[in-house]
Amino acid sequence: MNEDLLCCQKGKNSTSSWPDTVLPEGQHQDPECVLSFRSLLEPYKARIEAALQTRQTRFGDKTALREAVEYALKSGGKRFRPALVFMMAEAAGKGCDVTDAALAVEFFHTASLIADDLPCMDNDDLRRGLPTVHKVYGEGVALLASFSLIAAGFEHIGHNAAHIKAHGPLAIVAYADEICRLGLMHASTLNGITALIGGQYDDLYPVSTTPKAVHDMIVKKTVSLFELSFLLGWLFGGGDPEKTEVIKKAAYHFGMAFQILDDYEDMEKDKQAGRTNYANLYGKDEAKATIQREIAEFVQTLNVLGLQSRSLCALVELLLESLENASTPS
Repeated sequence: MNEDLLCCQKGKNSTSSWPDTVLPEGQHQDPECVLSFRSLLEPYKARIEAALQTRQTRFGDKTALREAVEYALKSGGKRFRPALVFMMAEAAGKGCDVTDAALAVEFFHTASLIADDLPCMDNDDLRRGLPTVHKVYGEGVALLASFSLIAAGFEHIGHNAAHIKAHGPLAIVAYADEICRLGLMHASTLNGITALIGGQYDDLYPVSTTPKAVHDMIVKKTVSLFELSFLLGWLFGGGDPEKTEVIKKAAYHFGMAFQILDDYEDMEKDKQAGRTNYANLYGKDEAKATIQREIAEFVQTLNVLGLQSRSLCALVELLLESLENASTPS
Protein backbone atom coordinates (compact mmCIF):
# COMPACT_ATOMS: atom_id res chain seq x y z
CA MET A 1 0.00 0.00 0.00
CA ASN A 2 1.03 3.60 -0.44
CA GLU A 3 2.68 5.06 2.66
CA ASP A 4 1.51 8.64 2.64
CA LEU A 5 0.19 11.12 5.18
CA LEU A 6 -1.07 9.84 8.48
CA CYS A 7 -2.69 11.54 11.43
CA CYS A 8 -0.90 11.76 14.74
CA GLN A 9 -1.23 13.13 18.21
CA LYS A 10 -0.11 16.75 18.53
CA GLY A 11 1.33 17.86 21.81
CA LYS A 12 1.89 16.00 25.04
CA ASN A 13 -1.53 16.65 26.51
CA SER A 14 -3.67 16.56 23.38
CA THR A 15 -5.87 13.64 22.39
CA SER A 16 -5.70 11.89 19.04
CA SER A 17 -8.53 12.47 16.61
CA TRP A 18 -9.84 10.37 13.78
CA PRO A 19 -9.48 11.38 10.11
CA ASP A 20 -12.16 13.65 8.65
CA THR A 21 -13.59 10.75 6.64
CA VAL A 22 -14.70 8.99 9.80
CA LEU A 23 -15.14 11.95 12.13
CA PRO A 24 -18.61 13.23 13.01
CA GLU A 25 -19.83 16.02 10.74
CA GLY A 26 -18.38 19.39 11.65
CA GLN A 27 -15.22 18.02 13.27
CA HIS A 28 -11.93 18.22 11.39
CA GLN A 29 -8.48 16.75 11.70
CA ASP A 30 -5.67 19.14 12.62
CA PRO A 31 -3.90 19.85 9.28
CA GLU A 32 -0.58 20.33 11.08
CA CYS A 33 -0.75 16.89 12.66
CA VAL A 34 0.75 14.61 10.00
CA LEU A 35 3.67 12.24 9.57
CA SER A 36 4.63 9.49 7.15
CA PHE A 37 3.80 5.88 7.82
CA ARG A 38 7.48 5.08 7.38
CA SER A 39 8.27 7.58 10.15
CA LEU A 40 5.59 6.03 12.33
CA LEU A 41 7.02 2.53 11.91
CA GLU A 42 10.68 3.48 12.23
CA PRO A 43 10.94 3.46 16.08
CA TYR A 44 9.19 0.10 16.29
CA LYS A 45 11.28 -1.34 13.49
CA ALA A 46 14.47 -0.16 15.23
CA ARG A 47 13.39 -1.97 18.41
CA ILE A 48 12.78 -5.19 16.49
CA GLU A 49 16.09 -4.97 14.64
CA ALA A 50 17.96 -4.40 17.91
CA ALA A 51 16.17 -7.32 19.57
CA LEU A 52 16.98 -9.61 16.64
CA GLN A 53 20.67 -8.76 17.02
CA THR A 54 20.78 -9.58 20.73
CA ARG A 55 18.76 -12.79 20.50
CA GLN A 56 20.42 -14.52 17.51
CA THR A 57 22.43 -16.84 19.75
CA ARG A 58 19.16 -18.57 20.66
CA PHE A 59 19.29 -20.16 17.19
CA GLY A 60 22.32 -22.19 18.21
CA ASP A 61 25.71 -22.69 16.63
CA LYS A 62 26.62 -21.27 13.25
CA THR A 63 25.24 -23.70 10.67
CA ALA A 64 23.56 -23.40 7.28
CA LEU A 65 20.23 -23.71 9.11
CA ARG A 66 20.95 -20.79 11.41
CA GLU A 67 22.23 -18.78 8.44
CA ALA A 68 18.98 -19.50 6.57
CA VAL A 69 16.91 -18.31 9.55
CA GLU A 70 18.95 -15.11 9.85
CA TYR A 71 18.80 -14.56 6.07
CA ALA A 72 15.01 -14.78 6.16
CA LEU A 73 14.77 -12.39 9.12
CA LYS A 74 17.05 -9.83 7.46
CA SER A 75 15.26 -9.68 4.11
CA GLY A 76 14.11 -6.08 4.45
CA GLY A 77 10.56 -6.33 5.76
CA LYS A 78 8.75 -3.33 7.24
CA ARG A 79 8.15 -5.20 10.54
CA PHE A 80 4.54 -4.03 10.33
CA ARG A 81 2.98 -6.91 12.29
CA PRO A 82 5.37 -6.70 15.26
CA ALA A 83 4.88 -2.93 15.19
CA LEU A 84 1.17 -3.59 15.76
CA VAL A 85 2.11 -5.52 18.92
CA PHE A 86 3.92 -2.45 20.25
CA MET A 87 1.06 -0.16 19.21
CA MET A 88 -1.55 -2.21 21.04
CA ALA A 89 0.63 -2.39 24.15
CA GLU A 90 1.04 1.38 24.09
CA ALA A 91 -2.72 1.77 23.72
CA ALA A 92 -3.20 -0.47 26.78
CA GLY A 93 -1.17 2.12 28.68
CA LYS A 94 0.48 -0.07 31.34
CA GLY A 95 4.09 0.47 30.27
CA CYS A 96 4.81 -3.24 29.71
CA ASP A 97 7.70 -4.47 27.57
CA VAL A 98 6.28 -6.60 24.74
CA THR A 99 9.46 -7.03 22.71
CA ASP A 100 9.45 -10.82 22.90
CA ALA A 101 5.78 -11.00 21.91
CA ALA A 102 6.55 -8.74 18.93
CA LEU A 103 9.44 -11.02 17.95
CA ALA A 104 7.12 -14.02 18.16
CA VAL A 105 4.79 -12.45 15.60
CA GLU A 106 7.71 -11.61 13.32
CA PHE A 107 8.97 -15.19 13.56
CA PHE A 108 5.55 -16.64 12.75
CA HIS A 109 5.14 -14.29 9.81
CA THR A 110 8.62 -14.98 8.42
CA ALA A 111 8.07 -18.73 8.79
CA SER A 112 4.89 -18.45 6.72
CA LEU A 113 6.70 -16.51 3.98
CA ILE A 114 9.47 -19.12 3.72
CA ALA A 115 6.84 -21.83 3.33
CA ASP A 116 4.75 -19.81 0.86
CA ASP A 117 7.77 -19.36 -1.41
CA LEU A 118 8.64 -23.07 -1.68
CA PRO A 119 8.30 -24.79 -5.08
CA CYS A 120 5.45 -26.95 -3.72
CA MET A 121 3.56 -23.80 -2.71
CA ASP A 122 3.78 -20.51 -4.65
CA ASN A 123 7.16 -21.40 -6.22
CA ASP A 124 8.66 -17.91 -5.93
CA ASP A 125 12.30 -17.19 -6.70
CA LEU A 126 12.36 -13.69 -5.22
CA ARG A 127 11.10 -12.13 -1.99
CA ARG A 128 11.49 -8.36 -1.53
CA GLY A 129 13.95 -8.27 -4.41
CA LEU A 130 16.22 -10.98 -2.96
CA PRO A 131 16.48 -14.71 -3.75
CA THR A 132 14.06 -16.69 -1.60
CA VAL A 133 15.44 -18.87 1.19
CA HIS A 134 15.13 -22.14 -0.74
CA LYS A 135 16.94 -20.66 -3.75
CA VAL A 136 19.93 -19.83 -1.52
CA TYR A 137 19.96 -22.75 0.95
CA GLY A 138 17.87 -25.45 -0.70
CA GLU A 139 14.37 -26.69 -0.03
CA GLY A 140 15.24 -28.93 2.91
CA VAL A 141 17.03 -26.21 4.85
CA ALA A 142 14.30 -23.69 4.00
CA LEU A 143 11.63 -26.01 5.39
CA LEU A 144 13.63 -26.55 8.58
CA ALA A 145 14.17 -22.79 8.90
CA SER A 146 10.40 -22.29 8.78
CA PHE A 147 9.93 -24.95 11.49
CA SER A 148 12.67 -23.34 13.59
CA LEU A 149 11.01 -19.93 13.47
CA ILE A 150 7.62 -21.31 14.47
CA ALA A 151 9.18 -23.02 17.49
CA ALA A 152 11.10 -19.85 18.37
CA GLY A 153 7.88 -17.85 18.22
CA PHE A 154 6.29 -19.98 20.95
CA GLU A 155 9.51 -19.78 22.96
CA HIS A 156 9.42 -15.98 22.89
CA ILE A 157 5.84 -15.89 24.12
CA GLY A 158 7.10 -17.77 27.17
CA HIS A 159 10.03 -15.38 27.52
CA ASN A 160 7.67 -12.39 27.53
CA ALA A 161 5.60 -13.92 30.31
CA ALA A 162 8.78 -14.51 32.34
CA HIS A 163 9.80 -10.90 31.76
CA ILE A 164 6.43 -9.69 33.05
CA LYS A 165 6.85 -11.81 36.17
CA ALA A 166 10.30 -10.37 36.83
CA HIS A 167 9.88 -6.76 35.73
CA GLY A 168 6.21 -6.00 35.02
CA PRO A 169 3.90 -3.67 36.92
CA LEU A 170 2.68 -5.23 40.16
CA ALA A 171 -0.93 -5.19 38.97
CA ILE A 172 0.05 -7.38 36.00
CA VAL A 173 2.62 -9.73 37.60
CA ALA A 174 -0.04 -11.86 39.29
CA TYR A 175 -1.63 -12.63 35.91
CA ALA A 176 1.59 -13.47 34.02
CA ASP A 177 0.88 -17.20 33.89
CA GLU A 178 -2.66 -16.64 32.60
CA ILE A 179 -1.38 -14.15 30.02
CA CYS A 180 1.16 -16.74 28.87
CA ARG A 181 -1.55 -19.42 28.60
CA LEU A 182 -3.81 -17.15 26.56
CA GLY A 183 -0.93 -16.03 24.36
CA LEU A 184 0.13 -19.60 23.59
CA MET A 185 -3.47 -20.65 22.95
CA HIS A 186 -4.13 -17.82 20.51
CA ALA A 187 -0.78 -18.33 18.76
CA SER A 188 -1.51 -22.05 18.31
CA THR A 189 -4.99 -21.44 16.94
CA LEU A 190 -4.14 -18.53 14.65
CA ASN A 191 -1.13 -20.31 13.11
CA GLY A 192 -3.07 -23.54 12.71
CA ILE A 193 -5.22 -25.44 10.27
CA THR A 194 -8.35 -23.36 10.91
CA ALA A 195 -6.47 -20.10 10.37
CA LEU A 196 -3.12 -19.32 8.69
CA ILE A 197 -2.27 -22.83 7.48
CA GLY A 198 -5.83 -23.42 6.38
CA GLY A 199 -5.76 -20.17 4.42
CA GLN A 200 -2.67 -21.28 2.51
CA TYR A 201 -4.41 -24.58 1.75
CA ASP A 202 -7.50 -22.75 0.46
CA ASP A 203 -5.25 -20.57 -1.69
CA LEU A 204 -3.46 -23.61 -3.17
CA TYR A 205 -6.62 -25.65 -3.69
CA PRO A 206 -9.56 -23.22 -4.09
CA VAL A 207 -12.93 -24.94 -4.15
CA SER A 208 -14.92 -21.91 -5.31
CA THR A 209 -14.92 -18.14 -5.59
CA THR A 210 -18.18 -17.58 -3.77
CA PRO A 211 -18.31 -14.56 -1.44
CA LYS A 212 -18.01 -16.90 1.58
CA ALA A 213 -15.00 -18.75 0.15
CA VAL A 214 -13.12 -15.55 -0.68
CA HIS A 215 -14.02 -14.01 2.69
CA ASP A 216 -12.87 -17.12 4.57
CA MET A 217 -9.55 -17.22 2.73
CA ILE A 218 -8.85 -13.56 3.59
CA VAL A 219 -9.72 -14.17 7.23
CA LYS A 220 -7.48 -17.23 7.48
CA LYS A 221 -4.49 -16.12 5.43
CA THR A 222 -4.30 -12.40 6.27
CA VAL A 223 -6.47 -11.50 9.24
CA SER A 224 -5.10 -14.31 11.43
CA LEU A 225 -1.65 -12.77 11.98
CA PHE A 226 -3.13 -9.30 12.43
CA GLU A 227 -5.41 -10.77 15.08
CA LEU A 228 -2.43 -12.38 16.79
CA SER A 229 -0.53 -9.07 16.71
CA PHE A 230 -3.46 -7.22 18.29
CA LEU A 231 -4.04 -9.92 20.91
CA LEU A 232 -0.42 -10.39 22.00
CA GLY A 233 0.10 -6.63 22.18
CA TRP A 234 -3.03 -6.21 24.25
CA LEU A 235 -2.49 -9.16 26.60
CA PHE A 236 1.25 -8.72 27.22
CA GLY A 237 0.72 -4.96 27.31
CA GLY A 238 -1.48 -5.39 30.37
CA GLY A 239 -4.84 -4.97 28.66
CA ASP A 240 -7.96 -6.49 30.21
CA PRO A 241 -8.23 -10.17 29.10
CA GLU A 242 -12.01 -9.84 29.36
CA LYS A 243 -11.90 -7.54 26.33
CA THR A 244 -10.13 -9.96 23.99
CA GLU A 245 -13.28 -10.58 21.92
CA VAL A 246 -13.52 -6.86 21.17
CA ILE A 247 -9.79 -6.81 20.33
CA LYS A 248 -10.41 -9.68 17.90
CA LYS A 249 -13.21 -7.67 16.31
CA ALA A 250 -10.93 -4.66 15.85
CA ALA A 251 -8.26 -6.87 14.27
CA TYR A 252 -10.84 -8.46 11.97
CA HIS A 253 -12.05 -5.14 10.57
CA PHE A 254 -8.50 -3.80 10.20
CA GLY A 255 -7.32 -6.99 8.48
CA MET A 256 -10.27 -7.12 6.09
CA ALA A 257 -9.81 -3.47 5.11
CA PHE A 258 -6.06 -4.01 4.68
CA GLN A 259 -6.37 -7.08 2.42
CA ILE A 260 -9.25 -5.84 0.27
CA LEU A 261 -7.37 -2.57 -0.20
CA ASP A 262 -4.30 -4.57 -1.23
CA ASP A 263 -6.47 -6.39 -3.77
CA TYR A 264 -7.94 -3.07 -4.93
CA GLU A 265 -4.45 -1.76 -5.66
CA ASP A 266 -3.32 -5.00 -7.35
CA MET A 267 -6.31 -5.64 -9.61
CA GLU A 268 -4.44 -5.63 -12.91
CA LYS A 269 -1.37 -7.48 -11.61
CA ASP A 270 -3.49 -10.22 -10.02
CA LYS A 271 -5.67 -10.53 -13.12
CA GLN A 272 -2.60 -11.17 -15.27
CA ALA A 273 -1.24 -13.68 -12.74
CA GLY A 274 -4.58 -15.46 -12.39
CA ARG A 275 -4.73 -14.88 -8.63
CA THR A 276 -7.94 -14.59 -6.63
CA ASN A 277 -8.66 -10.92 -6.04
CA TYR A 278 -11.67 -9.51 -4.20
CA ALA A 279 -11.84 -6.37 -6.30
CA ASN A 280 -11.66 -8.29 -9.57
CA LEU A 281 -14.41 -10.66 -8.44
CA TYR A 282 -16.84 -8.01 -7.19
CA GLY A 283 -15.78 -4.84 -8.98
CA LYS A 284 -14.02 -1.66 -7.87
CA ASP A 285 -17.14 0.04 -6.54
CA GLU A 286 -18.12 -2.87 -4.29
CA ALA A 287 -14.53 -3.30 -3.11
CA LYS A 288 -14.21 0.39 -2.28
CA ALA A 289 -17.50 0.40 -0.39
CA THR A 290 -16.43 -2.68 1.58
CA ILE A 291 -13.09 -1.10 2.50
CA GLN A 292 -14.87 2.04 3.72
CA ARG A 293 -17.29 -0.04 5.82
CA GLU A 294 -14.49 -2.06 7.37
CA ILE A 295 -12.52 1.07 8.26
CA ALA A 296 -15.59 2.62 9.87
CA GLU A 297 -16.19 -0.58 11.87
CA PHE A 298 -12.54 -0.62 12.93
CA VAL A 299 -12.84 2.94 14.24
CA GLN A 300 -16.12 2.17 16.00
CA THR A 301 -14.56 -0.85 17.72
CA LEU A 302 -11.56 1.19 18.87
CA ASN A 303 -13.98 3.77 20.26
CA VAL A 304 -15.78 1.03 22.22
CA LEU A 305 -12.42 0.10 23.71
CA GLY A 306 -11.60 3.75 24.36
CA LEU A 307 -8.44 3.52 22.25
CA GLN A 308 -7.51 6.59 20.21
CA SER A 309 -3.74 6.56 20.45
CA ARG A 310 -1.47 8.39 18.02
CA SER A 311 -0.38 5.20 16.29
CA LEU A 312 -3.87 3.68 15.97
CA CYS A 313 -5.12 6.95 14.53
CA ALA A 314 -2.27 6.70 12.03
CA LEU A 315 -3.38 3.22 10.99
CA VAL A 316 -6.82 4.54 10.13
CA GLU A 317 -5.35 7.37 8.10
CA LEU A 318 -3.04 4.92 6.31
CA LEU A 319 -6.04 2.97 5.06
CA LEU A 320 -8.01 6.05 4.06
CA GLU A 321 -5.13 7.78 2.31
CA SER A 322 -4.14 4.62 0.45
CA LEU A 323 -7.73 4.09 -0.67
CA GLU A 324 -7.94 7.67 -1.90
CA ASN A 325 -4.70 7.32 -3.82
CA ALA A 326 -5.76 4.01 -5.34
CA SER A 327 -9.11 5.54 -6.41
CA THR A 328 -7.47 8.51 -8.15
CA PRO A 329 -6.83 7.91 -11.88
CA SER A 330 -3.12 8.00 -12.69
